[in-house]
Amino acid sequence: MTGNGAQALSKKTEARSYRRSFGYWLQQLLVLPRAAIEYAVGKWAAMSASHTMIAEAVPLQLSGAAAAKLKYAWSKQLAYGEPAASHSWNTQELAIIARIHAETTACNRNNVTRTEAYRGVYFRTPELHWALLAHMVSRNGGWNMTDLQGEWLPRLLNEEQREAVFRFLEQANALIFQDAYPQLLLYEWSRREGRSLFHLLPAFGVSSFMSPVWKQFLRDLDAVPLTIALIVNEQHYIEGRVVQHPYFREKVLHTLFFGLQSLLQLNGVVFPYGTGSENGKAEEPSVLKLSGLILERFENLQERIEFGKRLYAMLFGIPRVHEGAKCFAGAVKHTGSRADYAPQMFASVRQLPPQSVYKERLLGGRLKPGAAALYSPELGAAWKDQPLEQPDFGDWFSSIESIWPYFQKLPLPHSFEITNEYGLMLNKVELAVLAMQRGGT
Repeated sequence: MTGNGAQALSKKTEARSYRRSFGYWLQQLLVLPRAAIEYAVGKWAAMSASHTMIAEAVPLQLSGAAAAKLKYAWSKQLAYGEPAASHSWNTQELAIIARIHAETTACNRNNVTRTEAYRGVYFRTPELHWALLAHMVSRNGGWNMTDLQGEWLPRLLNEEQREAVFRFLEQANALIFQDAYPQLLLYEWSRREGRSLFHLLPAFGVSSFMSPVWKQFLRDLDAVPLTIALIVNEQHYIEGRVVQHPYFREKVLHTLFFGLQSLLQLNGVVFPYGTGSENGKAEEPSVLKLSGLILERFENLQERIEFGKRLYAMLFGIPRVHEGAKCFAGAVKHTGSRADYAPQMFASVRQLPPQSVYKERLLGGRLKPGAAALYSPELGAAWKDQPLEQPDFGDWFSSIESIWPYFQKLPLPHSFEITNEYGLMLNKVELAVLAMQRGGT
């Protein structure tokens, strides 16, 4: 066969495979009218629940005066620079630095230890709103990591691809922890010592951007500008070190899988906020309730920051979400398995031996009667601890104009009840697996 003939045959084969896989996916959607109706009803219920909770909201207030004070402090700092403090640290301060370094290293072993460390800080010092936000987002990071070795993604990605995505998630999460956790501990040490210790921030490579923020927080205990500043700082911190890193751009961000995440909604962050009764009506105790948002473009720095702000506004501005997520954080130990919050859907141990051919288990975002739970391993069973690749300690902060827009407003998201949307996401991923499986036959 000539080269042109072989190429034409290959294209025909690819086209038939595409038609089979796409046709199968479409057929599966069309033959589920009951599921479609249930989804529409669920979507309406989610919007209604969001509106009800927004009516009960106590929106966080971003003080214009507090933001203006920070702007003035940053302007002075950029104009005159910070005085070098490393030569004036006394013996006690050097001991505190060493203890914080040691604790940060010990807690930065993996996603589970990081998530627990954030939780410990929040329940000791609840005025640090960012610690609870970081705890809940870190739980999501762990679930994303174990998904790579769970029921579905090993059928969509090969081992090399899954390893690259894990390294991407692990590096981003570990670097944020390495930068932020010492700041949280310095606050605790400052309270203990009865004086500000934030002149020690340079010992941990923390951006000069954070120094005026922490000093102001010690004076007025206004958690809102502090939390926004931490969101801005951490996303800038990983921008050059992870998001723009050539390896991760080639192996993760510019891959077909990462492009499909928006379609499959794998880049969502969910906060479990309740089970059981609703509006006085008794429900089965396994009914799951999730709030959350979907991040469309992870590569976009501004979008990540605004996404973090919306998560914060939802978590601390919606009483039902806040109380439910806080109760979940306090009661349920993080393992990395999605069985932590949805044991009716997931199991941390396989209930069936791995099958070469996957058989459909979901209907309308729920397990079919008699279907085995979806495999979602604990972190320790999915991944070994990875050494942290140490980045350069450059300071990203050089311009007020680039960060000032983030301190103008803190809006509540309009729709955030995503229990039903989450069920649809599960259906999409399962259909993707079935379509790929059918296309490969």
